[in-house]
Amino acid sequence: NIMSLESKQIATIRTLAADVVQKANSGHPGAPMGMAAMAHVLWGEVMKYSPKNPDWMGKDRFVLSNGHSCALQYLMMYLTGYDSVGMDDLKKFRVCRSRTPGHPERHATKGIEVSTGPLGQGISNAVGLAIAESHVAATYNKPDFKVFNNFTYVLCGDGCMQEGVASEACSLAGHLKLGKLIVLYDDNNITIDGDTDLSFTEDVGKRFEAYGWQVLEVKDANHDTEAIKAAIVLAKQETEKPTIIKCKTVIGFGSSKEGTHGVHGAPLGEDDIAQVKEKFGFDSKQKFFVPEEVLSAYRGKIDEGKKMVAEYEKMYSKYEAKYAKEAAEIKRRFAQKLPEGWEDVLPTYKPGDKALATRSLSGKVLNALANIMPELVGGSADLTPSNKTALGCTVDYQSTSPQGRYIRFGVREHGMGAIGNGLHAYGGIVPFTATFLTFIEYMFPAVRLAALSGSFI
Repeated sequence: NIMSLESKQIATIRTLAADVVQKANSGHPGAPMGMAAMAHVLWGEVMKYSPKNPDWMGKDRFVLSNGHSCALQYLMMYLTGYDSVGMDDLKKFRVCRSRTPGHPERHATKGIEVSTGPLGQGISNAVGLAIAESHVAATYNKPDFKVFNNFTYVLCGDGCMQEGVASEACSLAGHLKLGKLIVLYDDNNITIDGDTDLSFTEDVGKRFEAYGWQVLEVKDANHDTEAIKAAIVLAKQETEKPTIIKCKTVIGFGSSKEGTHGVHGAPLGEDDIAQVKEKFGFDSKQKFFVPEEVLSAYRGKIDEGKKMVAEYEKMYSKYEAKYAKEAAEIKRRFAQKLPEGWEDVLPTYKPGDKALATRSLSGKVLNALANIMPELVGGSADLTPSNKTALGCTVDYQSTSPQGRYIRFGVREHGMGAIGNGLHAYGGIVPFTATFLTFIEYMFPAVRLAALSGSFI
């Protein structure tokens, strides 16, 4: 059979994912094979990024929330030309200290936005990324310059939909009308235990509609790339709501065990991989095979990305010339440098001074720093009066006031922690979060990921 280039690209993603996991003899081949068409559309046609400039400020942000399927992200980074992931790195998948660990890790692989793995964390981080974009855009964009103008894309699965932290963060995202947040939900009805009918029968679409999201559906995300692209176009047109696209897929597409939990968390096996390759028209004996025309097509993103960066830098130079003060502040913030003299504004006390509660002292310090640190953005989980975290120099961050720096997280401690990680990952922001000490237990997974990632919170 004569395959179109696009079909060959998607088939390559599926067979390469199977080889990567098989070589490691551990991992999750099913989700990457099922999400191959979605990944192709995102990396091949939709997302704005530069493989050779992964820190580019103007890029779209991508989060793989179902981090166990990270073979997919690594192989897409290899195909599109990221320096951080070569073919040898794919062959070292899940090897200790490799650049392709068993879950995406921000500190291990250049180009990974956030560390994911614990389900629900990534989609919640993405809410923070989207808040950050809207905030810095409202702060620094001018009528003639859109310095900050990116979308945040997420791939997630049924596990993320079940974790409570995702519910907390997505509820807040709907309230805040984060129109540049687009989630592609791998709706394959399979978890490790088996079919989702065992424990998860809610209507996810209605749930997200109740949150205030736009809900779209692609009925055949195994093949129908045009439907995936059309849904993303509609998502980008909706500026007042975040969007979730329910993409119906078959986990492990092409495997003899497709559509079952048997392809979720274990290698396919050599015999199954051989028949998958034959089914897609490839040589069953070739491992880690990438057709030349497929690699060439994806590597075209290198020059495309360089052109986008060059155009952005040209625009930014004009912005810098016209708005020197704002440009200097952006440069300082994204370099993670604190303003000069920040120590001098801190309140001082003597042993004989009247005793104050530590939360009161904390509030005084926060407000002193907030006056000279526009990057200080954060809030409390519905404990503002008790935590003393209100900032007198700014207004609340809301959909009608995205320039505001105080976030009302509501009673959502876990979501708050994960959103804080996303705020930091965007760049240019020093987030703070607050609750009672005893409630930090609600936040521990997000706090642990912040520590592992070296996040500045």
